[in-house]
Amino acid sequence: MFDVQVWRHRRSPQVSEDALDSIARYYRRVTTTASPMGRLVGLTMAVLLVALVVQVIWGNEPLWVSVVSIPAALVGIGLAAARIFGQARRLGTRRDPPPVQSEFARGIFRAHIVCLAAMVTLLAAQLAGA
Repeated sequence: MFDVQVWRHRRSPQVSEDALDSIARYYRRVTTTASPMGRLVGLTMAVLLVALVVQVIWGNEPLWVSVVSIPAALVGIGLAAARIFGQARRLGTRRDPPPVQSEFARGIFRAHIVCLAAMVTLLAAQLAGA
């Protein structure tokens, strides 16, 4: 949500200090101080994966729905777990120099675009198969 501020600085060598401060404050709150909400988000992701596996085994939907949905979910969840969370936590500390923080903010933004595409794909498959 806050990382869309990066878009305004896409042609600049670095994200502005105001935007970095805003983004970092948000990510500090959601990765560190809002505990246990992070665990709830992780649990929700796990429940989604379990539900998709249950759908394959016992669901009435066509097989193609699961063949599309499971990889889409794994892309989004995998990217969040492997990259976004760690970068967001580190950006929230603000201990790196501004150019490094800018790269983290840009990387998180790009990864969120991929996650959005993956989740829209999952949703479209589920709706089309229903």
